[in-house]
Amino acid sequence: MSRTLRVRQSQTVVPFGVGAVFDIQGESFVATGIGDWPPRGRQRVESARLASRLGVTGFYAAPATANDRFDVPDAPGAPYIRFPSWLFCGSCRRMKRWRIADEKPGQPPRCPSCSPTRTLAPMRFVQICQAGHLSDVDWWFWAHSRRDAGERRRCEERDRLRFLVSERASGLEALSVTCTAKGCGASRDLLDILGTHGMRCSGRNPWQRANERLECPRPVQIVQRTAGNLYYPIVHSALDIPESDAPAAHGDEAVVAKVREHDLWIPLCRVAATPRAAAFRTMIQEDTGADDALLDALIAEETGEAAQPSPGTPSSDPQTGPARPDLSREEWAAFTAPTPPATRDFALRETTLGLAGESADPWAALDRRFGRIVLADRLREVRALSGFTRVSPDATVVPADTARRLKWLPAVEVFGEGIFLSLNPAELAGWEADGAVRKRVSGMRADLDRSFQRDRLEALTGPGLAPRFVLLHTLAHLLIRQLSFESGYTTASLRERVYARPEQDQYGILVYTAAGDAEGTLGGLVRQGEPSRLAETLLRMTEAAAWCSADPLCSEHTGQGFGNLNRAACHACALLPETSCETGNTLLDRTLVVGGEHVPGYLEPIVTAARAAAADALEGS
Repeated sequence: MSRTLRVRQSQTVVPFGVGAVFDIQGESFVATGIGDWPPRGRQRVESARLASRLGVTGFYAAPATANDRFDVPDAPGAPYIRFPSWLFCGSCRRMKRWRIADEKPGQPPRCPSCSPTRTLAPMRFVQICQAGHLSDVDWWFWAHSRRDAGERRRCEERDRLRFLVSERASGLEALSVTCTAKGCGASRDLLDILGTHGMRCSGRNPWQRANERLECPRPVQIVQRTAGNLYYPIVHSALDIPESDAPAAHGDEAVVAKVREHDLWIPLCRVAATPRAAAFRTMIQEDTGADDALLDALIAEETGEAAQPSPGTPSSDPQTGPARPDLSREEWAAFTAPTPPATRDFALRETTLGLAGESADPWAALDRRFGRIVLADRLREVRALSGFTRVSPDATVVPADTARRLKWLPAVEVFGEGIFLSLNPAELAGWEADGAVRKRVSGMRADLDRSFQRDRLEALTGPGLAPRFVLLHTLAHLLIRQLSFESGYTTASLRERVYARPEQDQYGILVYTAAGDAEGTLGGLVRQGEPSRLAETLLRMTEAAAWCSADPLCSEHTGQGFGNLNRAACHACALLPETSCETGNTLLDRTLVVGGEHVPGYLEPIVTAARAAAADALEGS
């Protein structure tokens, strides 16, 4: 019976986007570059705002099909090829290098030596390098690597390998690759297979042609094909918000419009902090008549970076990297507008916590610390994949189009709902001004400056690291964990968007869920944002955050998690699935929310009042 292998359209960006290796029904494949996508059937995904920020002409979703292009040539759908190509038989243990010519449409690979035929399984290990290349392990070299070069040359048969299992050992030591060529018998176990072994890099990815191979001097690492460091996708997302009709606040609106419509505007934003910006600025000024002050203001607004000096003034920081576009400005403006804009795919309604008449704590304290509450009954989000890295997030980026000929990116659109809530700006300003708070965040900022992820994270946090970002980011994590108990959605189904740039006066979060179905989700999350429910959810969230099962170790930590970028945050209290978090579970500190020794928490009065109320109730009983 012919088998059907299916990848949902929404999965062709994350998690099974270009360059990803994944298992399906016991077989292993890798997603090819978008240059191999069939031209017919591609569905255009509209997101002008995201396209302009990324400097591309547009986005396309993979063609919808009932059976993706795994082993059927010229079929519709997103293309995938078998990888690794080295397979083995679980019965006779023979290893076979599988080629495209061996594929039989609709059939898994079969062992040519066994009767009845057995299905071949993929080898567990592959090799990668920091340049983003991926290839099979040279198993012939591995089996003969204990011999000198002369002995290796005498064995000319490269397809006589077997993947054996020993009963005298355990773990990887029990596995070995053996050459069964006549007179050879070379063998080596897999005890020390992981790591670097001096093998040469292939210089390309499995779907690239031979003429696309590059000379790659990077050392290769052997990893499991499902290892976490094999694939780091670079995904950009933007909400579909209505175009604002508000007038520009920069003087001459006609000049502002000319600047933003200029062909060099986006390139200027990307290199605004580098010497290359001078030429772009000059050409834009000649064409539009904009002065230096106007350009500085527009660049700061667009990128979220502080305005750079005019071209004749040397930069105060020669190591500053290129400016990165900021996608949060328009979204924040839409959620905080006096009259929320509305379209079919962006339906908002303002609400409250329902605590206006409360005078007793903890409810009164809760009401004082939160500001605007907006329920998003319908949201549309576009997620685009620009490329990926291997080995580490800061390694060389491989574009989604490895041939670098296309001007579009793969993307999907998802529809859902969400809850937006902001803090009380007056309460927030007072809390941020506290010396203990600033001192604690300064330690996190120092760790961020030493981190190799600094550029990527600062694109989200803005220049520097403000206390409000750590507070709001941690608050979003805690709220998602609490909502997972009350809304019916799992934590992996909920996502965050943090709006915490001080230079843009942002102080809110959006917790939302989205699905690939055009009808969106079922409304359970918005229902939890209704007045009576959300206040109770926030109170329970605060009470739960005050204690972690790993305390006091967790609450007293001075650096944990990836790059020591977390403080009081661990898997027992604040961490989320990677798909839910914008920063990869970093820059979190529960102490800033609920307080700790010598550090005031923004919601600490609520914790204190809730404990006092519980104690009074206990005494009364």
